[in-house]
Amino acid sequence: MNSKFLDYIATQDKPVLADFWAEWCGPCRMMHPVLEELAKEWKGKASVVKVNSDEQPELAQRFEIHSLPTLVLFLGGKEVHRVSGARPASALKAEFAGWIG
Repeated sequence: MNSKFLDYIATQDKPVLADFWAEWCGPCRMMHPVLEELAKEWKGKASVVKVNSDEQPELAQRFEIHSLPTLVLFLGGKEVHRVSGARPASALKAEFAGWIG
């Protein structure tokens, strides 16, 4: 298991949005610019990290990732919310508004 990832999400005092993706996944590639935009907008409020499910299968299994892309929001190392599938930035902002100002 990738202990660096687990340590990272557990030690952050702000929310961490993990993007579980794969290179072959078309919707995942569509989400890349959306997540870059959100990472800039949420700077200082939350961090956005990418987890390649093909390269980190143990993390995908641990967090029961069954479809890609899946976005998992962590607070203090614990999952608090998730969404699957490609979505526009406006939908993701609304989806995570309760956790990320």
